This record gives sequence, C-alpha cells and structure tokens, in this order.
Amino acid sequence: MSVLLETSLGDLVIDLEVEACPKTCQNFLKLCKIYYYNLNAFFNVSKDFLAQTGDPTATGTGGESIWSLIASQQGKQEPRYFSPEFVPRLKHKEKGTVSMAVAPAIDGEGKGGCGSQFFITLGNDIEYLDGKHAVFGHVVEGLDTLDKLNDVFVDQEGRPFKDIRIRHVEILDDPFEDPSGLVVPDSIPTKPPDNSTRIAEDEDPLAALPEEEAEAERRKQAARASALTLEMVGDLPFANVRPPENVLFVCKLNPVTRDEDLELIFSRFGPIMSCQVIRDKKTGDSLQYAFIEFDKRKDAEQAYFKMQNVLVDERRIWVDFSQSVARLNTSWSNNPRVGLRPPRGDSGRGAAGGFGGLEDLEVTRRYREGVSRDDAKYGMVFDVGDDDRRHRRRSMSKSPKDSPREHRRRSRSPRPRDRDRGERDRDSRRSHSRDRLSRDRYDRRR
Repeated sequence: MSVLLETSLGDLVIDLEVEACPKTCQNFLKLCKIYYYNLNAFFNVSKDFLAQTGDPTATGTGGESIWSLIASQQGKQEPRYFSPEFVPRLKHKEKGTVSMAVAPAIDGEGKGGCGSQFFITLGNDIEYLDGKHAVFGHVVEGLDTLDKLNDVFVDQEGRPFKDIRIRHVEILDDPFEDPSGLVVPDSIPTKPPDNSTRIAEDEDPLAALPEEEAEAERRKQAARASALTLEMVGDLPFANVRPPENVLFVCKLNPVTRDEDLELIFSRFGPIMSCQVIRDKKTGDSLQYAFIEFDKRKDAEQAYFKMQNVLVDERRIWVDFSQSVARLNTSWSNNPRVGLRPPRGDSGRGAAGGFGGLEDLEVTRRYREGVSRDDAKYGMVFDVGDDDRRHRRRSMSKSPKDSPREHRRRSRSPRPRDRDRGERDRDSRRSHSRDRLSRDRYDRRR
C-alpha cells in the first residue's frame, strides 16, 4: 500500500505498514484523499535528522485526525488526536523512515496523540525517536529528493528559506473504507493553507494567475528592472520617476509646421505653458515631432482624444503622452558630484525646451561628461569642477601644433597627477616657450 508525494524538490513514494499500524495508515490515507496535505510546507528541517510537515498552519501546533475533522464539519465534538500505535520492530534505523509526530498531553486540553503531522528521517540510526513517535511507513523511491531536502538552507527556527511544499498526493492503493461523513472536495486546492509563503527561486510565482494578468505583471517587473538600470547609469534621477501627465508628444509633423502654428491649434483645449517643435541643432530643420505642455492635466487628456490623426499642414499627426523625464534632471543641480546646473536652452527650460527627445539625450550625455552646449559647439571641452585643467585645455587648444618630437615625448612620459598646480603651470609655460622657439627657428630657416 503506497502513496506518491509530489514535492517541489522531487517525488517520494512511501510504502505504508498497513497490517502493523492500521489506524495510523487509515488516518493518513483518508487525509490524503481529501487533499489535506496538498500545498503543506516542510516547516521544520534539521540536517541529518528529520523533515516535518502535515501542519496546515506550518507552525507545529496545528493539524488534526480525520475523525476529528469530520466531526467538526458536522458540528460534533471528537478528540483531536488518536492514540499512537507503537510497534517494537518498527524503529528509526534507516534513512527515509516515516513517522507520525506525537503531540504531548496538555493539562486541561485532553490527551496527546497523533493528528496529521508526520516527519521523514534524513539520517540512519536515530534511536532517540524510538518509543516516542510512531513509525508507519518507509520511503522506497526518491532518496535523491531526501538528499536535496537535507541540504536546504534554513532559518533559526528550522524552516527553509525557500518554501518546500507537497504539491500533490496520489494514492496508489487504499484498502480501507471511507469513514461515515467523509466528503471529498470537488477541486484540488490552489493556494497554500498557511498565510506565510516563501516562493522558491526555481518556481514561477505567476503560474497560478491567468495568462493576461501574468503577462501584465511580467511587464511591470521588466519596467521596474529597466528603470533601476537607468538610475544606476545616471539617465534617471531615481527609479520610481514618472513622466509628466500634462505633456503631449506630437509626431509625424510636416517640416513646415512652426511652433506658433501648433500652439494655436492646440490652444483651444486650454492654456499652453510651452510648445516647441524639436529641430536639428546644426541645420535648424524640423525633426517632425514636438512637445506641448498644458497647464492642466485634463486639457492634455482632451487634446489627446480629439487631435489623434488630425490633418495638420497636409499631414495626419500622431498624438501621445510624453514618456520623457528630462525636465526632472534639473534636480541634479543639488548633486555635489556635479556642482553645476544642467545646460539651458533658448527657451529657459533646458535643452530642447526641457521635454526630451534626441537633442535632450545628447545634451544630457554631454552634461554628465562635463561639457556645456556652447563649448561643445566651438570645440572647447573641459571638466566640471577643475579650473586648472579647464584653463590648460583651453590654452592648449589655441597654441600651435606640437612638433613630432614633442608629441612623442609627451606620449611616452605623461604628466603625473600628483603634481601641484604651480608645477603644472610652469611645465605649461615651458612647453609654450619651446613651441614658440621652434616656430621662430623654422621661420628663420625659410
């Protein structure tokens, strides 16, 4: 007479001592039949000792016998436990011995005995348990699963950090008749009976959800992971940032559409704080998209619904809410590592009006590298917060080109960074003197 326990670590096949322990085996089989053990956790695991389960509360104090459970469903009273069946020849000698946990007698609450909790030994020759707990079966298949169970990490109370649960119990053979009043549930339980759950890393916590809800949750998790990555690389001030809800993104514009035209068209929905068509910073040509900031959120929502696919300058535009958070980068001015405000464009709201886009990404990148917009235009690159290096780089950009010999000398022997400011200035003056001397000699030769 056997049962199959499907656990989160593997399967276990248990042979029951039906003839030696009939009452204990009947209690165990009937609890398995009504899915009492389904999704129960192994709440107590001791290495090379035992693994305990069978308590729906996962506390070690719950559980009851099948007769007590039937009586409670019928509104009757029945002892919670039954007397254990100790058989002298059945001892805890081999690994995989299955025994009922015997609860001690508590004063004023009746006798102790066996309920639903049972354990499986994880070592050999555990004589300490003989005579205290009733053996009623042995694991005949799945010893590798017991090895995995023996190697799990547990907390101070002996509960595994990753939940190990009985997923399902299949009765292979049951010789006992059902007790009167036994009702088998119509469906198998899908939620653990205990409130505290620790989902294992190799299990999918979304497996029990409908496909649509699971897909939506996966997208949220992916979005949170992407936001955290952007925060780590510096593209977002913080991961939980949200784009403004009163800014619209308009694309598929005609290249001839101007800011004034677009503002006039959208102004009928409410006051507009800013409207700007994003243009190429070199040629000034329109990039055919724009950002429109309304004073109120409801005005932006109304414009979103009304202006979708509207014909503007012989082009059908596309309207959506902006996903850019470039305007929030102004909070970086409080960052002591940068020490300066972000570069500001002509509109006074940051580059490209502070709404984002390709130009904003470029300016943000240059700002993080310490390059202002005007300096990048004229080729003068300097480090933010380093006045001496800024002065030296600007002066070198105006000096004549070094001779090949001087260039090789500089590349072979770079300046050490631990020199003080006076030495660097003196070396810079010597270098310029040599450059001017070389240029004068070359002119005289000609």
